[in-house]
Amino acid sequence: MPASSPDEPSGRDAAFAREALPWMDDVYRFALSLTRDPSDADDVVQETYLRAYRSWHTYTPGSDCRRWLFTICRNAFLRSVERDRPTVGLEDVERDVIGAGEVYAAALEEGYTDLYARADIGPAIERAVRELPEPFRATLVLVDVEDQSYESAAEILGVPIGTIRSRLFRGRRLVQERLLAHARDLGVVGDRGPEARETP
Repeated sequence: MPASSPDEPSGRDAAFAREALPWMDDVYRFALSLTRDPSDADDVVQETYLRAYRSWHTYTPGSDCRRWLFTICRNAFLRSVERDRPTVGLEDVERDVIGAGEVYAAALEEGYTDLYARADIGPAIERAVRELPEPFRATLVLVDVEDQSYESAAEILGVPIGTIRSRLFRGRRLVQERLLAHARDLGVVGDRGPEARETP
């Protein structure tokens, strides 16, 4: 009996199971970073895989299936939220550069640079990323967590590479600020405000 072709149902099912299903955990993680809610993330993943299965004929065998699924996931998420959902506007890049410099200077002065060696900040990092506002959260998760290139992230999110760079820079700065606050709460670094820094 001849083997089924990829276009036949049984062949399609086998190809889908082989190439798409292994990425379900990654897709869920990305969906959760978008929705911030496990139940909503489950719904988005279900919708993602339903759409992927229906559109399997458009997928090129051997190409980056994970990236293809991320794109579908992002689109499914966008269609699942209200169009007027508020988002945080992008700030001027120069302001972000200045802000990042201020955070780094404070970190140096307060002993934050070796925080990784002095405290378990894994949970704090996860929380900081989870609490990032869109569109920074999705960008940071794609590039820093899912290890997508700037080009892939730009294609998945449908924005220019320059926008990816700007969002990533701002997102990383926001995470850095939250980690510094976490370090102060733990007492790992001192809680020194501007007045304390100006005192000789």
